[in-house]
Amino acid sequence: MAITKSAKKALKVSDRKRVVNDRIKKTLKEEVKSIRSKVAKKVNVAVEDLAKAYKALDKAAKRGTIKKGNADRKKSRLAKAVAKVGK
Repeated sequence: MAITKSAKKALKVSDRKRVVNDRIKKTLKEEVKSIRSKVAKKVNVAVEDLAKAYKALDKAAKRGTIKKGNADRKKSRLAKAVAKVGK
Protein backbone atom coordinates (compact mmCIF):
# COMPACT_ATOMS: atom_id res chain seq x y z
CA MET A 1 0.00 0.00 0.00
CA ALA A 2 1.12 3.53 -0.67
CA ILE A 3 2.73 5.28 2.26
CA THR A 4 3.69 8.77 1.13
CA LYS A 5 1.19 11.41 0.11
CA SER A 6 2.50 11.52 -3.46
CA ALA A 7 2.30 7.72 -3.76
CA LYS A 8 -1.33 7.78 -2.61
CA LYS A 9 -2.12 10.46 -5.19
CA ALA A 10 -0.32 8.48 -7.90
CA LEU A 11 -2.41 5.44 -6.98
CA LYS A 12 -5.64 7.41 -7.43
CA VAL A 13 -4.48 8.77 -10.79
CA SER A 14 -3.45 5.30 -11.89
CA ASP A 15 -6.89 3.92 -11.01
CA ARG A 16 -8.64 6.66 -13.02
CA LYS A 17 -6.41 6.04 -16.03
CA ARG A 18 -7.01 2.29 -15.79
CA VAL A 19 -10.77 2.79 -15.99
CA VAL A 20 -10.44 5.00 -19.07
CA ASN A 21 -7.99 2.62 -20.75
CA ASP A 22 -10.22 -0.38 -20.02
CA ARG A 23 -13.20 1.40 -21.59
CA ILE A 24 -11.20 2.29 -24.70
CA LYS A 25 -9.85 -1.26 -25.01
CA LYS A 26 -13.35 -2.71 -24.64
CA THR A 27 -14.70 -0.52 -27.44
CA LEU A 28 -11.71 -1.39 -29.60
CA LYS A 29 -12.14 -5.14 -29.08
CA GLU A 30 -15.88 -4.99 -29.77
CA GLU A 31 -15.41 -3.16 -33.08
CA VAL A 32 -12.60 -5.41 -34.28
CA LYS A 33 -14.45 -8.53 -33.16
CA SER A 34 -17.61 -7.55 -35.05
CA ILE A 35 -15.64 -7.16 -38.28
CA ARG A 36 -13.72 -10.39 -37.72
CA SER A 37 -16.98 -12.32 -37.16
CA LYS A 38 -18.48 -10.88 -40.36
CA VAL A 39 -15.33 -11.80 -42.29
CA ALA A 40 -15.46 -15.34 -40.87
CA LYS A 41 -19.08 -15.68 -42.06
CA LYS A 42 -18.04 -14.36 -45.51
CA VAL A 43 -20.45 -11.43 -45.12
CA ASN A 44 -19.57 -8.19 -46.88
CA VAL A 45 -18.40 -5.61 -44.36
CA ALA A 46 -19.82 -2.12 -44.76
CA VAL A 47 -17.47 0.82 -45.09
CA GLU A 48 -19.09 2.33 -41.98
CA ASP A 49 -18.16 -0.73 -39.91
CA LEU A 50 -14.55 -0.51 -41.02
CA ALA A 51 -14.56 3.23 -40.30
CA LYS A 52 -15.80 2.57 -36.74
CA ALA A 53 -13.00 0.09 -36.16
CA TYR A 54 -10.43 2.53 -37.59
CA LYS A 55 -11.77 5.27 -35.34
CA ALA A 56 -11.51 3.05 -32.25
CA LEU A 57 -7.97 2.01 -33.17
CA ASP A 58 -6.86 5.59 -33.85
CA LYS A 59 -8.39 6.84 -30.63
CA ALA A 60 -6.69 4.10 -28.60
CA ALA A 61 -3.35 4.93 -30.21
CA LYS A 62 -3.84 8.65 -29.65
CA ARG A 63 -4.60 8.14 -25.97
CA GLY A 64 -1.60 5.83 -25.55
CA THR A 65 -3.70 2.79 -24.69
CA ILE A 66 -2.01 0.90 -27.53
CA LYS A 67 1.01 1.91 -29.57
CA LYS A 68 0.68 3.56 -32.97
CA GLY A 69 2.40 0.70 -34.78
CA ASN A 70 0.05 -1.77 -33.15
CA ALA A 71 -2.97 0.24 -34.35
CA ASP A 72 -1.54 0.53 -37.87
CA ARG A 73 -0.87 -3.20 -38.02
CA LYS A 74 -4.40 -4.06 -36.86
CA LYS A 75 -5.93 -1.64 -39.39
CA SER A 76 -3.86 -3.14 -42.18
CA ARG A 77 -4.84 -6.69 -41.30
CA LEU A 78 -8.52 -5.77 -41.00
CA ALA A 79 -8.47 -4.09 -44.41
CA LYS A 80 -6.70 -7.08 -45.92
CA ALA A 81 -9.27 -9.50 -44.46
CA VAL A 82 -12.21 -7.36 -45.65
CA ALA A 83 -10.71 -7.09 -49.15
CA LYS A 84 -10.25 -10.86 -49.30
CA VAL A 85 -13.97 -11.39 -48.55
CA GLY A 86 -14.94 -8.71 -51.07
CA LYS A 87 -13.38 -10.63 -53.96
